[in-house]
Amino acid sequence: MGINDISNFDTEEIDRLLQDAMDGALSTELSSGSDISLDTMLTQTKMMVGTIVGYKELMMMYACAMKEMRTKFEVLNTEFKIRYQRNPIASISTRLKRTASILEKLGRHNLPFSLNSITEHVNDVAGIRVICSYIDDIYTIADALLRQDDVTLINRKDYIANPKPNGYRSLHLIVSIPVFFADQKKDVRVEVQIRTIAMDFWASLEHQLKYKQEIPNQQEIIDRLKECADVINDTDEKMLGLRRQIEAATDAPSEEEILFEKLSRLDINLE
Repeated sequence: MGINDISNFDTEEIDRLLQDAMDGALSTELSSGSDISLDTMLTQTKMMVGTIVGYKELMMMYACAMKEMRTKFEVLNTEFKIRYQRNPIASISTRLKRTASILEKLGRHNLPFSLNSITEHVNDVAGIRVICSYIDDIYTIADALLRQDDVTLINRKDYIANPKPNGYRSLHLIVSIPVFFADQKKDVRVEVQIRTIAMDFWASLEHQLKYKQEIPNQQEIIDRLKECADVINDTDEKMLGLRRQIEAATDAPSEEEILFEKLSRLDINLE
């Protein structure tokens, strides 16, 4: 799933696709020669308009849920920066699933396009990707998130402990969080992907290559990508081992050094 930074969802795409669906439905009624009354047409049009408005509101809720999740991870990263003078999170990006992708996913499962179908069966409408420096940071951040009493775990897939056959590695969480609006509280599902910089580098390139058409020697490329994934994982493990070796070799600080370190934290930029 490609995730890019976005602050607003694509309202033009929503309007275009749903308007096309509405126009198609109306023209089908008219061309069928059925004796449809003006009142019936107006009723159907009102229902379609209601669906469009409801859909845009639903996408707004997912966009707000992404903001809430991003803030949670930024808070955790700031806490680690102050407590341990180390940022476990290298970057955070968010993505709202495109309308065409939602329609395609519902169609694949023979589900109707409705607000209920989306909320019940499409768990990755809102997505957030967290990139960490080391493998252990992934689990530290995930555990810290899931300890928060307003975060409910829906599903967890650990593709680091159990990589996909092609070599893909990442920790995937489906969580539900409450989002407070002016007149209601809504529990919204968000897909969270947490991986290292190296894992993200491999996944980005693999995603690009996967959608190339008519590639000669495709199986050879698949095999080589799997080899690259294994090499990258080995590098991640070695970098983690080196960090732990350095930390273990560091002498215990004196009381004066501890005091000086605490004082130095007063000058850390919290932005």
